[in-house]
Amino acid sequence: MDALHPRLLVSDFGAAFRFYGQVLPALLGATLSRGGPDGPYASWDVGTEGVLVLFDRGAMAEVAGTGSLPAEPSAGQDRAMLVSRVPDVAAAYASALRYGGSPVAPPADRPEWGPTMRTAHVRDPEGNLLEFQSY
Repeated sequence: MDALHPRLLVSDFGAAFRFYGQVLPALLGATLSRGGPDGPYASWDVGTEGVLVLFDRGAMAEVAGTGSLPAEPSAGQDRAMLVSRVPDVAAAYASALRYGGSPVAPPADRPEWGPTMRTAHVRDPEGNLLEFQSY
């Protein structure tokens, strides 16, 4: 049984699939367990645990009966963030940028969060916030 894992609802499935299809295996050793680049669904696992699912936003709206709502959320502060502990924050940050991520905050030490804490922040092609951390 999987622990709680995120399901990202995405508008550009192909771009999101290409990003996570490169970043997740490189950083976490995740493997694609279902789906493919044409969508509407794809999931990655680490071992037997689910790590991330992508689902086409329109397909989910059809299932949930929310197609009459606006497709894009209103602008504002982020409401969620994906966090991944990595051995090398700078390498994870560079990898995410190389595969289509957008920079938010470059690698930096965060001693106020912990004596050896280091983080970096990027956005995936859909604008979701990711944090890479080591400690």
